[in-house]
Amino acid sequence: MKKLYVLLFSILLIGGLLTGCSNPTEKSDHKELVKTERTGKISFPVKIKDGSGQEVTIKEKPDRIVSVLPSNTEISFALGLGKEIVGVSDYDNYPKEVSKKEKIGGLEINVEKVISLKPQLVLANSTNSKQSLQQLRDAGIPVLVVNDAESFKQVYQSIEMIGKATGEKQEAKEVIQGMKKKLASILGKVKTISDDEQKKVFVEVSPEPEIYTAGKNTFIDEILTMIHAKNAAKKLDGWVKMNDEAVIEMNPDIILTTYGYYTKDPVGKVLSRKGWQEVKAIKNKQVVDVNSDLVTRPGPRLVEGVEALAKTIYPDNFAK
Repeated sequence: MKKLYVLLFSILLIGGLLTGCSNPTEKSDHKELVKTERTGKISFPVKIKDGSGQEVTIKEKPDRIVSVLPSNTEISFALGLGKEIVGVSDYDNYPKEVSKKEKIGGLEINVEKVISLKPQLVLANSTNSKQSLQQLRDAGIPVLVVNDAESFKQVYQSIEMIGKATGEKQEAKEVIQGMKKKLASILGKVKTISDDEQKKVFVEVSPEPEIYTAGKNTFIDEILTMIHAKNAAKKLDGWVKMNDEAVIEMNPDIILTTYGYYTKDPVGKVLSRKGWQEVKAIKNKQVVDVNSDLVTRPGPRLVEGVEALAKTIYPDNFAK
């Protein structure tokens, strides 16, 4: 037993000496690495391959951010970056705090205005002028082109990308988890709907004289599929121009409009359309206007769009 104690003491002593002789910098780095992995915080600089395929280097956590697309702005606010956002596009309308932010133009960016705001990061999109974005890069401003999201999976990727670029990786993870949790709850209320019970839905994204709808490969189609509803325009691709005869032939159970924010009484106009009287949705007065931003904007509120459509199409499933 005495020999065992001596052996243990020797091991502890040697271990202590080795620890004492170790490189203090390596020890500090190790602690920082463990801390980073535990908290989800990101060490800068970071390199990100953005939506345009370019590798973007962000040297430090940005305290001043310009967002040139409403969805990027909504994601940033969801990540708790409201104070860091110093400029937004002319189209931004959510959350209400964006009304107090500097406006930097629409698809055509006011480059001089952006530069004057001294951003440490610009969150851009592929629809922005390549020339304008290059001018910002030439001015020494990191420009991150966020991927063009066309599905929920790609929205999650956008959130992750912005989270990494802004040092909010953990917050991004929590936002995504929250979206998935709420989505699962909504879908759980419509999962029992059989094929025979599915409603056929026509989504009208612009009014007469040029009626457009959402076919496959759109958020609207993905949402309708999720909630066990039939997209009347499922056989069409993308955003499609329609004529009266085609819609009448589809004979949808429900018609949803998404342009009430700029057209007065969209529901009344659809219900009174000449020649549509025999369409099921018209006969049963199943025409509803929904918030366009919730079902087309690739950001955190997309889940609210799922809930809005599900409640509109299958109200009984949410009345319990």
